[in-house]
Amino acid sequence: MKTPIKDGSKRPLHTIPYARRKFKFSVKAMGRPVRKFTIPEFVDSLPHVQKADELREIIRRVVRAHQRKRPVIFAMGAHVIKCGLQPVIRDLIENGIVTALAMNGAGVIHDFEIAYGGATSEWVEDGIKDGTFGVTMETGRILNDIARRCIGSSTGLGKAFADHIHAADYPHKKYSLLAAARAASIPVTVHVAIGCDVIHMHPNASGAAIGEGSLRDFHIIAQEIQKLDGGGIFFNIGSSVIMPEIFLKAVSLARNRGVTLADMTSVNMDFITHYRPMENVLLRPHLDKGNSFNIIGHHEIMLPLLAAGIKASLMSTRQKYRKPEADQ
Repeated sequence: MKTPIKDGSKRPLHTIPYARRKFKFSVKAMGRPVRKFTIPEFVDSLPHVQKADELREIIRRVVRAHQRKRPVIFAMGAHVIKCGLQPVIRDLIENGIVTALAMNGAGVIHDFEIAYGGATSEWVEDGIKDGTFGVTMETGRILNDIARRCIGSSTGLGKAFADHIHAADYPHKKYSLLAAARAASIPVTVHVAIGCDVIHMHPNASGAAIGEGSLRDFHIIAQEIQKLDGGGIFFNIGSSVIMPEIFLKAVSLARNRGVTLADMTSVNMDFITHYRPMENVLLRPHLDKGNSFNIIGHHEIMLPLLAAGIKASLMSTRQKYRKPEADQ
């Protein structure tokens, strides 16, 4: 009978042969330098681990949703618009990849100001000192007057703003996402927390108009979210509170009406991690694991990369299944 060793430091070390180990990483997943600078080559050159593989999977799912005619919804915070990404997002809209657009109240302000004058985003630190922050005359007057069109009508805020910019002779309206959504005839909705946007300080702001228009837009985006059932994708891009809350309520409403939202994918993209997107976009809405993705990185880098990957993959797929000339 062996006597137990009381002092663990004297117990011999039990080792395992390298060949029997299970490792998280191997040379098969190694990244490689780009030899030919094309988007497919670049994406394929990324390591086959963690977020690089998640990016590939997101691209694959967007392509699948597009081919199956399932919705791809972009819900955004205002910072996305201030990053100069309108041409990238407009391109996705015009190519039928993004099928619905939702934004908060600040997003509308920046979208309008860029279309109207080609610039937006004040120096808040300077303006807050003397009370000049948020009091741009045209922004408050025009947007609040447009919002009043929602009172007693069937029009939501998104459609009212989009119709106006689309019809206006603004010098930079080619950069407007609202106008792009209007031109493409896709739903565009605006979701407002009263008191959070600078135009609410202006004397012509109407709580009745803002509330009625925003509520109508909630029901519009809720209908679009119901269509995510069967492979649609919801993107929350840069919204830490408003859009995650809208999404969660719309998901609950859909399931209350008997729509399970099976095989729905949700993606959060932001440069830092926030509580509500993690819970309300990535965790709580899903019946099954593996249908949500969190991509952390600066919008001005990650969104163009994603968009380029989607378009390149779609082009490759179309070429792959294109019939030879003789067979057509």
